[in-house]
Amino acid sequence: MNTKFEQQKYKQGFQFVIGCDEVGRGSLAGPVVAATVALDLRCKMDDVRLKDIKDSKQLLPMKRVELASFIKQNFIWAIGEVSHKVIDKINIHHATLLAMRRAVDNLLCHCEESATKQSNKKEIATLLPVARNDKLFLVIDGKFTIPSVVHSMQTSRGRPKLDMEQEAVIDGDNKIFSIAAASIVAKVYRDELMRKMDKKYPQYGFAQHKGYGTLYHRNMVKQHGLSPLHRKSFCRKLPLTNNSF
Repeated sequence: MNTKFEQQKYKQGFQFVIGCDEVGRGSLAGPVVAATVALDLRCKMDDVRLKDIKDSKQLLPMKRVELASFIKQNFIWAIGEVSHKVIDKINIHHATLLAMRRAVDNLLCHCEESATKQSNKKEIATLLPVARNDKLFLVIDGKFTIPSVVHSMQTSRGRPKLDMEQEAVIDGDNKIFSIAAASIVAKVYRDELMRKMDKKYPQYGFAQHKGYGTLYHRNMVKQHGLSPLHRKSFCRKLPLTNNSF
């Protein structure tokens, strides 16, 4: 996938384009996870692996893991997570936006922290800290932008709040490099989380379906009831036993 969208933003005066995507929105169990990946458009990107980056759903699991590692080593990235309990309280739409907001804030915190450190890595997109006057552009997969994307933390040097322009792009993970990269990071992170939950609740098969409503998963819920990891608001219409945790 090319960086045409990002390069257009660079010509408009933006130094960083931050891609954001989520995973787990339709799952019956577990958190919704968002990731952000920032491209420093002042750096050259010529690694052949960049061409392999595309929507995580189009990649085999092993390739996703390989590319996620590559992205995390060479780009600024962050994760935002919202638990199943919060999803039940505020609904999945607001939980998804909250996960994205947290991913943006966590990425900006990472940039602030890196301002006091020097990296010895030879990177494609170096982990340059966001400077006071850098213009940031946030591009999000989907229909909705994130309310009030303002980074409120101030550094000891008194850096003012960072705000940014943003745009939501339907099917953005198939169109925009930075969103595709974020989709890979989010997917690999959540898959690993669900594999850990599978060890705790092996009867549900979370390692295989990652909490989504497959026939096997629904049958296991019918047999064993809900686990503490399930979203009750998503499982109201499922036939349940009296064995729920």
